[in-house]
Amino acid sequence: MIYLDSAATTMEKPPAVAHATAWAMTHMASPGRGGHSAGMRAADTLFELRETAADLFDVPSPDRVVLTYNATHALNMAIHALVHPGCTVLISGYEHNAVTRPLCARKDITLRVAKAPVFDRRGMLDAFARELEHGVDVVICTHVSNVFGFILPVEELAGLCRDRGVPLLVDASQSAGSLPVHLGAWGAAYVAMPGHKGLYGPQGTGLLLCGEDQPAPLLYGGTGSESKNQAMPEILPDRLEAGTQNVSGAAGLLAGLRFVRRKGVSRIGAYEHCLCTHMMDALEQLPGVRVFRGGDAQSGVCSITVEGMDCEEVGAWLARRGVAVRAGLHCAPLAHQTVGTLDTGTVRLSFSAFNTLQQVRTAASLVGQMVRCRGR
Repeated sequence: MIYLDSAATTMEKPPAVAHATAWAMTHMASPGRGGHSAGMRAADTLFELRETAADLFDVPSPDRVVLTYNATHALNMAIHALVHPGCTVLISGYEHNAVTRPLCARKDITLRVAKAPVFDRRGMLDAFARELEHGVDVVICTHVSNVFGFILPVEELAGLCRDRGVPLLVDASQSAGSLPVHLGAWGAAYVAMPGHKGLYGPQGTGLLLCGEDQPAPLLYGGTGSESKNQAMPEILPDRLEAGTQNVSGAAGLLAGLRFVRRKGVSRIGAYEHCLCTHMMDALEQLPGVRVFRGGDAQSGVCSITVEGMDCEEVGAWLARRGVAVRAGLHCAPLAHQTVGTLDTGTVRLSFSAFNTLQQVRTAASLVGQMVRCRGR
């Protein structure tokens, strides 16, 4: 299989990830729930994971790295902590349903959207600046559009939010591991990310990076600390980690983070962008294929449409020939509404550190074959 769906999950992982996950299942118990070696081994692994993530993502202290089950869990925790009745929340026009659905479920807030054409970073920043002039309580922005690979101007937006004292939540689902993510330098209130995409960890893992805010818990329960107290602990990460953590997943995620740190975030991002550029160069030569392309404003994710073919039909045709892509709305209808593809969707091709140039050439050749067959 030629796997070009890493924006959904990176299926090919470093071998160390599977090894660490399997080893933890038979050698680690619950952290904080016993002084025996199996429990202490788990506690040490989780602490090392927090230390590694804090170093990689510019978090002031490891205890402000909270383990979650995925980015959706992390985003819901942050939204619960930041968004209160009567709040005005400003989001980009490229947000995932993991952001829009929790907000739309809140009937006691005002939701505003900053929109700009795809790949127009200046226009996007100007749209945020205009909306901020009208009074905003919380800003939520994706770092990279999961549909189009559009890299939004998060660093500049963070500056606008700092100047106005508005808390910022960044969804780094498509950027963590391939673009620099700096909680501290951005001054963000929270940054959410999954473990199973660009961090090469197992599914069912994620991280919430916490700034200076003292968050309200989303879940309540046992933490292995302050058990006599019927209120949740005030300290992080305990305050946000009710229940037993996914220890085996965390061990695998630690191995994934080590891989990213060893390879280098910038190097991985440049390699993915290179593969994406080669793919777009090839696909733009095909009649009837529309490529959504953004130059330096694009990550290693691209979307296409094929004239006269439904996106799901394209995805199924490629799947039968061993090429895995994603077709449809990609859980981000707002992004499609912004760009004008809500009625059609797109076919998304996304890359990882394990893809090769030969795979790109083969996949592009198959798309060409499909286009020629369509024209007969």
